[in-house]
Amino acid sequence: MPLDRPDPDHARRALLDERVATSALRDSMSARLRSVVDAASEATADDEHDPEGSTLAFERGQLVAQIERSTERLSEIEAALTRLDTGAYGVCESCGDQIAPARLDALPATRLCIRCASARTSRRRW
Repeated sequence: MPLDRPDPDHARRALLDERVATSALRDSMSARLRSVVDAASEATADDEHDPEGSTLAFERGQLVAQIERSTERLSEIEAALTRLDTGAYGVCESCGDQIAPARLDALPATRLCIRCASARTSRRRW
């Protein structure tokens, strides 16, 4: 049973809203990272006896990871906008089937239908 094609205006609004939110998150995390780096540079140089050293290092690592995820997410959003412009939006990049509208509502930048996404997740080896 074929699915309805996604409404391009609705999809574009959702992607642009997500881009704004993700950019704001990345900017916020970048500002926080600068604050943590500044705090670490003002702290004592004696790492062995610095009670805040491991806490600041952990927080810095968490912030860097979040910034990287946000940057990757922005790339995914831009790719989805390109697919929207070329008419490929809503088509699974793996199997070529249409992606369910509910999935696109939940994950506007998704490249895969639920079946293909599930198959990739189940093949992951830890």
